[in-house]
Amino acid sequence: MNPQNDEIEIDLLEILYVIKSKILIVLASMLVAGLLTGLYSVCLAEPVYESTARMYILTKTTSLTSLADIQMGTSLTQDYKELITSRTVVEQVIHDLDLSLTYGQMVERINVENPSNTRIIKITVQDNVAEDAKTMVDQLMEVSREKISSIMATEAPSVIEYGNLPISPVSPNVLKNIIIGLALGAFVAMAVIVILFMMDDTVKTADDVEKYLGLNTLTSIPLREGEQKHKKGFGKKKTGKETSGK
Repeated sequence: MNPQNDEIEIDLLEILYVIKSKILIVLASMLVAGLLTGLYSVCLAEPVYESTARMYILTKTTSLTSLADIQMGTSLTQDYKELITSRTVVEQVIHDLDLSLTYGQMVERINVENPSNTRIIKITVQDNVAEDAKTMVDQLMEVSREKISSIMATEAPSVIEYGNLPISPVSPNVLKNIIIGLALGAFVAMAVIVILFMMDDTVKTADDVEKYLGLNTLTSIPLREGEQKHKKGFGKKKTGKETSGK
């Protein structure tokens, strides 16, 4: 068996040439994908708003004059983060606000963070309605403070600020989605072009005869007068006949 038939050579320059020859298809695919993602982001995707509240984990009676107080404040941050998203606290918020959400659905909307080297807890709640996001984060703050005070048998943590009323949504990011759509459209178009090119095993030139059949081209029949030679591409039929021999 001829070893030349057992392997496929990939000519990168030839692939680039094919992609270049189909650049209009690539651009059209980019525009369509970018337009679709843009329309989806603007017309179909629900906006998501987020409101953030902050609390200071040390109470008014706690001082920072000793190393023990500082260490206590640092270690309590993780405890507070767990308490804020506990089932008792979250379900109390759902009950107080009469929300049609389960515990799991509500927790997915909550994000609790502790900025580095601070004793501050940042609580963020997301919702499709800006006013509801603020209402939920404020109620979560109050219920959390009461629960922490009850469990720790101490004063409630101090409130730094209640939730803000968001003006613009954090999602969807229309520009980002359009850019992703453009890139995805270009990638898909080029992938299809390359796959079709690799699957096209028709013999079109003398070089193809030697490459795929392992034969030397002895001569070729020229085109008749008036015929035009086509560039190599998809669906192009052989424009001349080559005579091959060993």
